[in-house]
Amino acid sequence: MFSSKTLVKKYRLSHNVSFLVNLNNSFFHCKKPKCLYSTFPTQARVVIAGAGTVANSVAYHLAQSGWTDVVMLEQNQIGSGTSRFGSGTLGLFKPIAHRNLIMYSIKLYKKLQEMGYDIGLKQCGSVYLAQTKDRMLALKRRMAYNIPTGLECELMDGDMLKKLHPFLQVDDLEGGVWVPQDGVVDPKSVCNVLALLAQQAGIRYFENTCISTVLTKNRTVDEVVTSRGNIKCEFFVNCAGMWSRELGLCSTPPVQIPAYPVAHYYATTGPLQEIVDESIPIVRDFDSNTYIREYDGGFMVGWFDNEAQPVFEDHNTIPVDWITHLKLNMEKLNSLWGSAKNRIPALTQCVQPEYVNSPDNFTPDGRWILGETAEVTKYFVACGMNGNSLQGAGGIGKAVAEWIIEGKPTQDLLPFTVQRFLNIHNSRPYLKQRVREVVGRHYAILYPHQCEYKYSRNLRCSPLYSVLEDRGAVFGIKMAYERALYFDSTYKKGQPKPCMPQGTFYKPKFFDFMKEEYMACRESVGIIDMSSFSKIEIKGNGSDALNYLQIVCSNDVDIPLGTVVRTGMQNDRGGYENDCMMVRQTETDFFMVSPTSQQTRIYEWMNRNLPTKSSIVLNDVTSMYTVINVVGPKAPDLLKELSNSDLNLPSFCYKKVNLGYASDVMVMSFTHTGESGYCLYIPSEYALHVYFQLMEVGLDYGVRDVGTLTQRFMRIERFIPFWAEELSSFTTPFEAGNTYTVRLDKKEDFIGKQALRKQKEKGVFKQLVMFHLKNLDPEVDIWPWGGEPIYRNGLFVGNVTSAGYAFSSDKLICIGYMRRSDNNEGIPLTTDYILNKESTYEIDIAGHRFLATPYIHAPALAPRSKNSNYRPTVTRYTSDIST
Repeated sequence: MFSSKTLVKKYRLSHNVSFLVNLNNSFFHCKKPKCLYSTFPTQARVVIAGAGTVANSVAYHLAQSGWTDVVMLEQNQIGSGTSRFGSGTLGLFKPIAHRNLIMYSIKLYKKLQEMGYDIGLKQCGSVYLAQTKDRMLALKRRMAYNIPTGLECELMDGDMLKKLHPFLQVDDLEGGVWVPQDGVVDPKSVCNVLALLAQQAGIRYFENTCISTVLTKNRTVDEVVTSRGNIKCEFFVNCAGMWSRELGLCSTPPVQIPAYPVAHYYATTGPLQEIVDESIPIVRDFDSNTYIREYDGGFMVGWFDNEAQPVFEDHNTIPVDWITHLKLNMEKLNSLWGSAKNRIPALTQCVQPEYVNSPDNFTPDGRWILGETAEVTKYFVACGMNGNSLQGAGGIGKAVAEWIIEGKPTQDLLPFTVQRFLNIHNSRPYLKQRVREVVGRHYAILYPHQCEYKYSRNLRCSPLYSVLEDRGAVFGIKMAYERALYFDSTYKKGQPKPCMPQGTFYKPKFFDFMKEEYMACRESVGIIDMSSFSKIEIKGNGSDALNYLQIVCSNDVDIPLGTVVRTGMQNDRGGYENDCMMVRQTETDFFMVSPTSQQTRIYEWMNRNLPTKSSIVLNDVTSMYTVINVVGPKAPDLLKELSNSDLNLPSFCYKKVNLGYASDVMVMSFTHTGESGYCLYIPSEYALHVYFQLMEVGLDYGVRDVGTLTQRFMRIERFIPFWAEELSSFTTPFEAGNTYTVRLDKKEDFIGKQALRKQKEKGVFKQLVMFHLKNLDPEVDIWPWGGEPIYRNGLFVGNVTSAGYAFSSDKLICIGYMRRSDNNEGIPLTTDYILNKESTYEIDIAGHRFLATPYIHAPALAPRSKNSNYRPTVTRYTSDIST
């Protein structure tokens, strides 16, 4: 690897036209990548829009796999977008999904440096600072799950931090964490080296070429229309950076890519009087929204501002000459610079720092956008880098290239898939508001389930929203849908609306409200608005819909009319593509209920798996129905009184009834909580009427509004695995304990059947397990919230995926996947191994290990009180059962 002290002078690409390469211990001058092709192609296997770091990484990795019939189209010049800017920092102290991609990026950049390319890579490490006790807890929690998965971390006090970084002012710090594997690299150099290597492999680059649209045939990529002619292609990859969203909207049909550029400021000092060692660690001062690194003998200081400014607001499109339209907010920058000087007093030696506005695309949730789009098959996206395209570029390029080649993801990319959004997320006004706070959230303490967005709210609302707000609801959002998290029972109409209190890693401040809600569901009746769940009708002629569903569902859906079955939809690996309830309404029609976040993703997956020349129609009817969950032992009597009829519905059955004056209400006998009761699917125009009748008549039954956080704790207590937490494309029903949702004996060769059959024969190598924490005091100890490492006999075996409070046993509980800890990876995991009485289990929460008892089935709950058997006799409404 090159050292910065090499006697031969080396030039970084960010300052020069050429750079040095060391091959066979000799330096060679290599020209900056140029486009050498004069003839514009009319056909290619893959066309990639953009020639920044991410685009070049995708091209490089395609070429590494032998895919070289690739054309790169850049509207300006290679690396002329924001790839040439940025901090160049590489940080690994992140959630596992992000870290895996960044880890590969660092591995790739090491390889490039070892090949002789001077890309300025230095693994100088980072110090992550904590100014408050809560920040220190957040760092300890992150340490706990990063260390057992291979990241070197060390907890430090102020003196230790000062020794590592002599320029630091540490008097106000609670401590920090040292991560030695972090580093820095020159952004422009990486961008150009990847482009050079891609070109050397045969990939063709064309600069000054604008794309006007992407044409499709049967909703599949067909042709790219450019300023230099049209190109037929099989795959299209949108890596257009700030222009990704606009380019997506130019395709036919439009592709939704919700990302918008935001001002991202940094400053450089130039050389200082005091010598700044280039190996000095990066400083990440989260509580000041600041990062600081050595740069050219001085420092670079950058910020992730709490109130960031969207750029180009006075333009209808992102200008090609974007750099000439950028502005500096000097009032804000002077304030930020003053804060940075408090942390590094040596910055006072710089009289006038050089400020740079380096905008980048930010997404509505602050995560990258990757993968195949919902609207167009073989149209891929890699954009929305959220302030640092460099650190993810290597891993993202590899992941997208493999997805294109294999036709499916080769690793779990669910947190980043473009199909996690709806069209409404791509609204320009929505994005411009949301990204203002997304920037600062990168450095904020995100207390689990207690940190909701403040901008771009009240967009998707249930008809019950205003009523629930007046009844003390505190709302959160899922898929832009406002959902009541819990209800403040002390709230009186006319008072200021209740809001989420200051977050905590301990017992939440709204715990008592949740306990009241839980007891209503256990002892009387709880009412939960669950309208956000995605709903799809599947209809066809004759047996078309049934035959189709038997192929895409792993359970047997050839069920009697008026019944419901829980089923998965699997991929070829046997992993989940969906977890749903399937209702058979008629011989030809079905109704499917899926998780909220699946609304876009599963509709497109099902659509792409439709047989050709089929009569089947898929209808997304999510907004047509308001869903009220009526939970608890008194729910049957409440509905009996409202309908003036005994529903007499066994579990997992369905019937249309009249409730109050409302007709055609679909009643389904399941609750998503593990408790008894019903889900009411109400035509939305009747929702308020039905809700008011439930609450009025329900007074005699102890009815209470219940939030989704209580519903979450109830499903964890019942050991019900949940989408995107326990269930993903890389977990199977047998691993998740959902064996009952798979019918290997049905005659149809459903998707994933062979993989599941093979797994059943060989056994599983990871298993979802429930843990009850034993020596944790919920009143004084830190709580588990998800991500915590699981230890068996002192050895790491997995991570917690969900955690909550079991009100019935007054214990904190966790769910998580575990593997064997004895290095016998070829031996299946067994019940005896998991429940071995001589084994000791612990859950590590922020560095403190708590003893835990494992379960492979949920323990029986404590019996209900005698009051739950109360039955009123008043009848207020009369109506007929609708058949």
